[in-house]
Amino acid sequence: MPAPLVLAIDQGTTGTTCIVFDAKLRRRGRGYAEVPQHFPRPGWVEHDPEEIWASVLAAAETALGDAGAQAGDLAAIGIANQRETTVLWERSTGLPVHRAIVWQDRRTAERCRGLPRDLIRERTGLVPDPYFSATKLEWLLGETGGSPADLAFGTIDSWLVWKLTGGAAHATDVSNASRTMLLGLESLEWDEKLLELFGVPHELLPRVVDSSGWVAEAELFGTRVPIAGIAGDQQAALFGQGCHEPGQAKATYGTGSFVLANAGSDAGPAPEGLLRTAAWRLHGEQAVYALEGSIFVTGAAIQWLRDELGLLGDAAESGALARSLDGNDGVYFVPALAGLGSPHWAPEARGLITGLTRGTGRAHLVRAALEAAAYQTSDVLDTMTPRVELLRADGGMSENAFLMQLQADLARIPVEVPAERESTALGAAALAGLGVGVWKTPAEIAALGRIEQRYEPELTEVEAERLLEGWQKALARTLV
Repeated sequence: MPAPLVLAIDQGTTGTTCIVFDAKLRRRGRGYAEVPQHFPRPGWVEHDPEEIWASVLAAAETALGDAGAQAGDLAAIGIANQRETTVLWERSTGLPVHRAIVWQDRRTAERCRGLPRDLIRERTGLVPDPYFSATKLEWLLGETGGSPADLAFGTIDSWLVWKLTGGAAHATDVSNASRTMLLGLESLEWDEKLLELFGVPHELLPRVVDSSGWVAEAELFGTRVPIAGIAGDQQAALFGQGCHEPGQAKATYGTGSFVLANAGSDAGPAPEGLLRTAAWRLHGEQAVYALEGSIFVTGAAIQWLRDELGLLGDAAESGALARSLDGNDGVYFVPALAGLGSPHWAPEARGLITGLTRGTGRAHLVRAALEAAAYQTSDVLDTMTPRVELLRADGGMSENAFLMQLQADLARIPVEVPAERESTALGAAALAGLGVGVWKTPAEIAALGRIEQRYEPELTEVEAERLLEGWQKALARTLV
């Protein structure tokens, strides 16, 4: 009998990656399909849900072909997804009533300023910010009308479960539900007071399920396959990095960067500037929570320099350009291109570049964008208690040795980069395989992980403090 295979669907902000993993969590096949973003107004960011679905099918077909496998060879499907992005569709037709509103969207910033901060923080572990789903859903309901009885709300995981099952299942896992600003964090059930606050009828909502365990049967390319793992992308990466014990932490460097530290069973208030979120709930076990710092723009700043300013032909050039300079020459870039997230939570902040002189060139701007990713991550790590002693890094930017070394230098802790950089997909596969018995315990999964590179602090503490002081001065000008 052939060894079981698991398909991970990693539906992200700019594209969908599907990876086929074997029983040793080794990659057997990979597929990728881009997803267009739509920007109808400044600060508005949207996706077409049908384009997302098409990207999943295309990426899954490529991944299976690359693995030399058929859908019938799969033991399970795991889903990881961009979180908070909000979809509203008709139950009767399965058609979206509006484009999805993406997590980066800022259209509800004014509404968030008038929300009861203490109530939301106490009940959800979050802060009132347009990042989260509730005000997006409220806006969609006000804009589209329609009978709540024929409408279904979901984050991207729910949309994909619906599509994969032909509308037979409407579900979300605890990690995604905890990002909506509608879920009670301790009860892990929809909160009636919050539903009333945002005018959300209960019948719109998906069923809240475990992150690992049988959810429903998908029909993929004519074959029935269990959906047995679901998690928001950052929680999936935390699980995939093997951070299964309290205090273990990871940072994912992608479009934005997200620092999560396993907090065990602690659902209590987070330190100021951080979020408390559900990390996962395995079938039959107590939920695990995480502290989170959400940084909105890191890799997106490099993309902006490449696509809008034409300073890069390829993002991969950034490390060499940064290293071509002996230092940053006092140039700092605060990439508040979508406001600022943790630990500042300033949705109206706008980006700025400081320290420009006649000698400033494109290498300075590129270096400043890379440095900003490390500065922002260090700001988040500084607010975490207990102190993080080791950081595991993943995501596309973790391949940038300049950035990873600087991160170790600024945070004054080792940074480890795994051999499998796509920890989000790895986590989705691990949760799904665990859900159908491919692996028996999280410890068995953690033992399969391999570290490729470890970065130790090299810069003197005095020099690190000098760089951070310059960053704080630039940041203060953004926050005025």
